[in-house]
Amino acid sequence: MTDPGGPSAPLRSRLAAGLVLSCIAFPALSAETTVAALAKQTHFHGLSVIPGPSERLYLATHHGLFSVAADGGADRVSSVADDFMGFTPHPADRSTLFASGHPQRGGNLGFLQSADGGQTWAKLSDGVGGPVDFHQIEVSPADPQVIWGVFGGLQRSNDGGRTWRRVVGQLPDGIQDLAGSKSRVDTLYAATQSGVMRTLDGGASWRSVYVQRARATMVQQLSSGELLAYVVGVGLIRAPSEADLSWQRLGDLGDEVIVHLAQHPSAPSLLYAATMHAISGDQSILKSTDGGRRWTRLGQ
Repeated sequence: MTDPGGPSAPLRSRLAAGLVLSCIAFPALSAETTVAALAKQTHFHGLSVIPGPSERLYLATHHGLFSVAADGGADRVSSVADDFMGFTPHPADRSTLFASGHPQRGGNLGFLQSADGGQTWAKLSDGVGGPVDFHQIEVSPADPQVIWGVFGGLQRSNDGGRTWRRVVGQLPDGIQDLAGSKSRVDTLYAATQSGVMRTLDGGASWRSVYVQRARATMVQQLSSGELLAYVVGVGLIRAPSEADLSWQRLGDLGDEVIVHLAQHPSAPSLLYAATMHAISGDQSILKSTDGGRRWTRLGQ
């Protein structure tokens, strides 16, 4: 375990590198591959579970969107191999997906939407000061017409991503992840370099909601109303609800940190996590069937 007072120097550099890997020219990838191969050849940008008869785990990468099987096999879903940053699903319609990032030819993609489960993508907006490259996107579970993105500060859309405005206020430094409240449209949580933060006024002001002021790499509200976050040097923590932020430690992953999390829509205890190793920078996809207490590596 790393020092509870803050992340180690190797981990700080690895996490910082994770934010700029989209600028690196990776080699072309096969449309049919494995998670293990993707972990060595590209960068993971987000996860989503698509339930149904052909249930799939979606993995957004520097080289497009992939469908991942239980045995670790992976097939590209998207018709393009663009870099899908800020990947996130619609909270009610899992066939609708959102992303930003970079096209293969370079530049920024703006704010994108897919209405067919990630096969094709269309730009809805350039955003403010764009075309934007939102590294973090969050669709409000309380009102899916409200979408948040981080590019030159916090931006907000009230019409499903078609128009955007900058939020007046100081965004916490080192944003890693965003999570919207299920009950309050102006409440937003952030995993930051200073810990887990919350705004109650739509981003105008932020306060810490966890006593440990170490780097947080992920935050998410589950369907039950519980909140999960990953804090470097502490591990995965859980709060019972927004009204009860008495965080409890569920455990840690040693030298790995969780950078993305997805909950199964109809099996609440089933979670998937994308992780990054603190020393090597290696990536993995983990699976938990007990709400995050124990994890196994997908495909192994």
